[in-house]
Amino acid sequence: MNNNFAENINFPNYWNWNGFKICWSVIGENNEIPIIFLHGFGANRKHWRNNLDYFAKRNFATYSLDLIGFGDSDQPGIRQIGKLDNEIWSNQVRDFIEQVIRPKNSGKVILIGNSLGSLVALTCAVSLEDQIAKVIASPLPDRIQENKKSITKKSSLIKFQNKFIRIFFIFFPLEIILFFITKLGVIKLGLNSAYFKKDNIDRELVDLVTKPVLRKTSARSLRAMCIGMSSRDEKFQASYLLRKLSASKKVPFLLIWGEKDNFIPLFIGKKIANFHRWVKLKIVSNSGHCIHDEDPSVFNKISYEWIRDLKTF
Repeated sequence: MNNNFAENINFPNYWNWNGFKICWSVIGENNEIPIIFLHGFGANRKHWRNNLDYFAKRNFATYSLDLIGFGDSDQPGIRQIGKLDNEIWSNQVRDFIEQVIRPKNSGKVILIGNSLGSLVALTCAVSLEDQIAKVIASPLPDRIQENKKSITKKSSLIKFQNKFIRIFFIFFPLEIILFFITKLGVIKLGLNSAYFKKDNIDRELVDLVTKPVLRKTSARSLRAMCIGMSSRDEKFQASYLLRKLSASKKVPFLLIWGEKDNFIPLFIGKKIANFHRWVKLKIVSNSGHCIHDEDPSVFNKISYEWIRDLKTF
């Protein structure tokens, strides 16, 4: 990693979003094609340490964003924000495009996500389809239903379910659990499970995942995420979003999946590509859940060539 790049990705820019402090970085801001990298659960903008410079050198204005609740962005709880889910994070991305990118660049935006970031990117592709050029998801989490019929539940049952989820997580001792996670080496264990190849599990990676957890506000924000993601409306779940995007096919969609992904198995990616034939699937052999950091040269090449060959901005 060259020194200029390290300075750029570690230099924090702050943006006020609805009263919350949001951290972001950019490389090649004056380049032609805007692209936003969206991290996965527990990670942050620095997880794209092996990707941003590659795209900046190829005329992309490469932005990396700490989703609210993660990294160096504010970590609000249920009292401050109510919930945290992919609807909230997609609204954050929408406003980031409007308030941060648009004053400098009017071009359609490419979104590249890892795991949770992929779900956010998919949500944006549906809600902002006229502003999003294309999406790369590596991989895409969430339950996938092949049938087009929605699972209908009585409103009274939904209200009871959501109330139960809220009460459960309010009293669930996340503060104690996070304390033990940081003290017992659970984070390193999780990274070893996420990465099939262990070469890039270095001190920098462990620190970028650990430091946000050590903040005093991390438990309250995790609680807001647990409540939000567990009680989402169907229209913010991946199956519904893919069907919506399939109806218009306005936003090209590429899945990059690790053959050895222990968190979200490859069969889910194959299931998505089989059911939604317009979605392209690239499989990376001997790679795990975080291909962009585990096999960055492969990930960068696949992503860039797919973007280049589509030639639609």
